[in-house]
Amino acid sequence: MAPGNPLAPVLRGHPHEENQVIDHLPRLVRVLLATTLGASLTVAAGCGSTGNKTSGGSSGKGGKTLFVFAAASLTETFTALGKTFQAAHPGVSVKFDFGGSSTLAQQITQGAPADVFAAASPATMKTVTDAKDAAGQPKVFVRNRLEIAVPPSNPGKVTALKDLTNPKLKVVECAPEVPCGAAAIKALAAAKLTVKPVSEEQDVKAALTKVELNEADVALVYRTDVKSAAGKVTGIDFPEAASAINDYPIAALAKAPQPTLADQFIQLVLSDQGKTVLTQAGFESP
Repeated sequence: MAPGNPLAPVLRGHPHEENQVIDHLPRLVRVLLATTLGASLTVAAGCGSTGNKTSGGSSGKGGKTLFVFAAASLTETFTALGKTFQAAHPGVSVKFDFGGSSTLAQQITQGAPADVFAAASPATMKTVTDAKDAAGQPKVFVRNRLEIAVPPSNPGKVTALKDLTNPKLKVVECAPEVPCGAAAIKALAAAKLTVKPVSEEQDVKAALTKVELNEADVALVYRTDVKSAAGKVTGIDFPEAASAINDYPIAALAKAPQPTLADQFIQLVLSDQGKTVLTQAGFESP
């Protein structure tokens, strides 16, 4: 009989040692019960831990996340509307990706997961609709126009669009493929002026930052961006801006992880409440 093994007498066929086996059974039962119970608790704990895992457009504790791609010029207004939307939809988190509309449109057509796209021009929205990535017809919700931005001290003594042709000035514009850059090209063409910028930025906020940091004397940006940077830059209106007003379209996306929330967010943007937020920021009604 192997030492320490109480079942060995039975296995080896020694009936006279059955009482020894019986004496050991209570201890074995206790061991087996403890082992089984421990394993059960471990499995139960493991199963319970999966309850907080999320995937797709969901967030922790059963919540949902709405992903909105929006033009950089909408940063302040959409951030405010996002907070309003979250307050009205407990458990929903709104995440924004702000940037140049052309870049965002390209990301969407390449499969970036998003629910809503708000562009700064119909041309950049067309990239998405042509790729069949928009759900339904985009709706124009605001318009925006350019303004000249200079540092508060206005070292270049800029007063009109024609002053940007001065070769001594460091002028910054948005890149031509970006809506604010395309608008600048139209405005300068309407004034029959040629300007050579020292840099072309991928979104309007980057162009404005150059002026804020005194890395440029002047930039062509949106009126709304000048207003959002009050105190850091000074805005100068110019009549040629009327020739380059941009319409802003918004659309839910065809592959939106949260299509219902996408439609509800768009409804907020188009509502009177949304219009109030946007017009107070300097946007114009379409």
